[in-house]
This record gives sequence, structure tokens and C-alpha cells, in this order.
Amino acid sequence: MHQQTSDLHIASTDPLVTPAQLFEELPATEYHVSSVHRGRSQVEAVLRQDDPRLMVIVGPCSIHDERAALEYAERLARLEEQVREQLLVVMRVYFEKPRTTLGWKGLVYDPNLDGTFDLNQGLRRARQLLLEVTGMGLATGTEFLDPIVPQYLADLVSWAAIGARTTESQTHRQMASGLSMPVGFKNRTDGNSQVAVDAMVAARAPHAFVGIDQEGRTCVMNTTGNPYGHLVLRGGQGATNFDAASIAAAQEKLRASESRPLVMVDCSHANSEKDHTRQAVAFRDVVAQRQAGSDGIVGLMLESHLFAGNQPLNGEELRYGVSITDACIDWSETEALLNEAAEAHAQTPAPVGT
Repeated sequence: MHQQTSDLHIASTDPLVTPAQLFEELPATEYHVSSVHRGRSQVEAVLRQDDPRLMVIVGPCSIHDERAALEYAERLARLEEQVREQLLVVMRVYFEKPRTTLGWKGLVYDPNLDGTFDLNQGLRRARQLLLEVTGMGLATGTEFLDPIVPQYLADLVSWAAIGARTTESQTHRQMASGLSMPVGFKNRTDGNSQVAVDAMVAARAPHAFVGIDQEGRTCVMNTTGNPYGHLVLRGGQGATNFDAASIAAAQEKLRASESRPLVMVDCSHANSEKDHTRQAVAFRDVVAQRQAGSDGIVGLMLESHLFAGNQPLNGEELRYGVSITDACIDWSETEALLNEAAEAHAQTPAPVGT
């Protein structure tokens, strides 16, 4: 009797919608395409320092309720109109969540929040939400985790992140080299920023890797390299790295790798000591550094939702507008912080090229 040696731990397989099918079902209009192009070009201009504005990536830690996400987007779109002369606002629209061990992995993987893992529905709901948010004229940012997912969603994304758990992964560096938007590489969870600098260098170069095309066929993806990689500091192992000395040390690593010494600071995670109420401490400190002349700081990230805190996903009724992953600050604090940053920027001399 022939013994099977493959797929021993595969319980079943289900067909996945192709990118082409999803694009036909949920097409991007000319307005969506124009909105995405505008967002990407503005992010690129900030990273070239042709645009002196401070970039702020802000929004829920993760998307689990589209209704709440759209209410948040509507509020952010109104605020963006008020601060756009000083800030480049990009909404966090995160659909994939890397987990240290186990946990809910995001809307793409488990849209029903019940362990049924309906990825076809997850991809549809994620794309629909991106269409609605970009339809408001907002630029969107997300973390890409699975290298197949960008084929379904990346045409509607203006900024992407490679997370702390994957920045050292060759697979993700290759994927980033082919992405069509600027990519921020976060320092590793232990605080090591050299691996993120190395990732930027790797992603600038051309690569070839296995992926899928628009028809869902397995193919070799040949990339040109991504010139818009940048470093995101998020602290690590209980230590923050948003202070001036840490940022200067990170910039030295960037210069040593022949990269532009530009830094974005994530005010959450270890930089808030995993306490959402301390995000404002990091945010205000970094804004003050910019105001004092630290022109290598190009952006900030905030985890923010309609209401503060987070809640467990345990089968009970969920509170509206509250995160089910990392704890977030609420809308009123978000609005206050962005207005503070806009006012500070208005009083800051335009940075010279670094």
C-alpha cells in the first residue's frame, strides 16, 4: 500500500476567488484610482522631503466592524480637510494581524469573528471597505502579512507596513520590493532597528519570488525594487525609542547603509509601554523634536478608534467602536493631538533636505 507523504496536516482545501474576479465584482473607479495616486505621490514627496508636512498614520489597530470603521473614516475625512496644509493624514485600515501565539488574525482571515475563516468573504469585505474609504478622498495604509493578499487589495492602498515580527523575513522583503506604494519597516519586537534598516536595503533591490497573477495562476514575480522604504521605530522589550538620542542612533544606522536618515515613530506598542493612554506622551515628544529642528522625523503613527481601550473577543456582544486587538485612544483625543501637531507644524520652519 502506497503511503502518503504530503498534506498530512491539511484537513481540506477551498477554492479562493481570483484577484481578477474580485476586481470585476468590486471595481475601482477613476475617482478611486486618482485618490490612491494622489495619496501615494504625497507620501513619496514627504519621504523625498519635497513636501514639508508631517505624515500621520492614524486609525484603529485593526478593522473588525466596517460600520464603525466608516464612521471613523467620515470623522477623519472632515478633520483631514482642516489640517491638510500642515499634516499628511493617512488612515490605518489594517486587515491582517500577526499574533505572537494565537488570536484573531484579522478581517481577511476571520471576518465573522467566529473561527470559520471565510477568506473569500474576508477579502471581499476588506476590498469593499477600502473602496468606501478611498471614495471619501482619504489615503489608506495597511500592514501586508500574507504575500498573496496584496494582489487583491494593494491597488487601493497608499502606504504599507512590514511589521516587527516579519521585518526580518526574506519573504516579506521580497514582497515589499514589488509593492507599488511606499513601505515602512518596523524595528524588531526586541527593539533591534538594524534588521529594519537591512530590510530597507534588501527591498530596494530587484527580486524574484513565487506569487500569483491576476488570474490566480502561480507564477514567478520579478520585481524592480522599492525605492521608498523607510524606518518605523516602535520600541521593544519594554524600552521606548522615540527620544532624540534613539532617533539619532537610528539615523546613523541609516546613513551607514546609504539610506536617507528619515524616521517615522509609532507611538503605540513598546513606545507607549503598551498603555494606550501614553501614546500622547510619545506623540507630543516627537512633535516637539520636529519643532526644535529635527527634520529627519517624517511621520507618526497612532492607534485610535471611536472609543478608548479594547475589549476581548469572547463570544459576548461587542461594544461599538472599541478595538478587539490593541487598546486605542478615543476620537476626541485623536482630534486634539492632530490639531496640536498641525498648530506646531505651522510654527515650525520648513525642513531642509537631509
